[in-house]
Amino acid sequence: MMQAAAILWHVRDVSPDPIMLGLVGIMRVVPTLALAPLTGLVADHFNRRKLILTTQSGMALVAVALGCIAYFKTSSVIPIYALAACSAVFGAFDLPARQALIPSLVPREDLPNAFSVNSIMFQTASILGPAIGGVVIGQVGLQWAYWLNAISFATIIIAVLSMSESPFTRKGERPRITLTAAVEGFRFVLRTPLILSSMMLDFVAMFFSSANTLLPIYARDILNVGAQGYGWLYAAEGVGAATAAILLAFVFTRIPRQGPTLFISVFMFGVATIWFGLSTNFLSAFLALALMGAMDGVSVVIRNTIRQLATPDELRGRMVAVNMVFFQGGPQLGNLEAGLVAQAFGPVFSVVSGGIGCLIAVTWVARKWQALWNYGNEMEAKAAVAD
Repeated sequence: MMQAAAILWHVRDVSPDPIMLGLVGIMRVVPTLALAPLTGLVADHFNRRKLILTTQSGMALVAVALGCIAYFKTSSVIPIYALAACSAVFGAFDLPARQALIPSLVPREDLPNAFSVNSIMFQTASILGPAIGGVVIGQVGLQWAYWLNAISFATIIIAVLSMSESPFTRKGERPRITLTAAVEGFRFVLRTPLILSSMMLDFVAMFFSSANTLLPIYARDILNVGAQGYGWLYAAEGVGAATAAILLAFVFTRIPRQGPTLFISVFMFGVATIWFGLSTNFLSAFLALALMGAMDGVSVVIRNTIRQLATPDELRGRMVAVNMVFFQGGPQLGNLEAGLVAQAFGPVFSVVSGGIGCLIAVTWVARKWQALWNYGNEMEAKAAVAD
């Protein structure tokens, strides 16, 4: 998360054009879209422990390289884009392998709580990473934001090596590496409306609400808060999401009427985006971003629970790979959209119009897929698999 914030700041240092920030998203999403059929199949076929160790090591090396080009102060965005794309390649293989493990670690009835705890971990990093990154960039230099990220990968590698082999043991027959097996994940999603609609909701909402892309412009030119203020603004969504995750893990341990709750949370995400776009001071912007994070945190727990419960283990890696197309494709393509609109009409219009687009998109998904709106429990997820 420190590196994600640092890359946007790095690009803004090299080029003042908003479209250059939008292109960062393209560099991340193209590998995800291109490799999605293969990455899920690889996660379902090969030993997931070895796969995770390889991808984590690769991302650490990319972080080292990014630090080097920051240290030598490159005047071109091309090497930044190239390394961002390389990191996305490793990430595209890493995520299906990691997410496919979760249902093997906890009982099915505890999955919502497990995703909440996992969200606490992730969102804590989302808060601390950008916040510390802003201080690091401002005090000791951009390169150290990258190099500290590279060092952090040792923790992940040690954690994976410390786990027993049992969660990595595949249930059922391993799929062969064939074209038919590669596209089976897409076929499964298309014939399971409950999963498809949850992915589509994620895609359209995040496509229109990509406020984070323009944070460097807001921090420098609208709110005038500098690098450290930028770090806290980037972390604000994590503050909101972590708060929501804690409440879901320890207070609201069972979410009633999960379908309507999902749609309401995404709708409020769009409202908060509009609020942020209209903000003219740091506190208002921070609170709006925190509300965005909280609403996204609620929807993430519900969406992940639905997908994992409705997917058999032998297809789980490929389902996650298809989901990557939606949840990474939406915001990254949205980054480009935000940059293009900001280039033409200004950052405020870009963010506000995106929030309005999110509200329209949520309404469309709710009307088109009634099954998701009516979703309530695990039995419905099992029925979706049977259908």
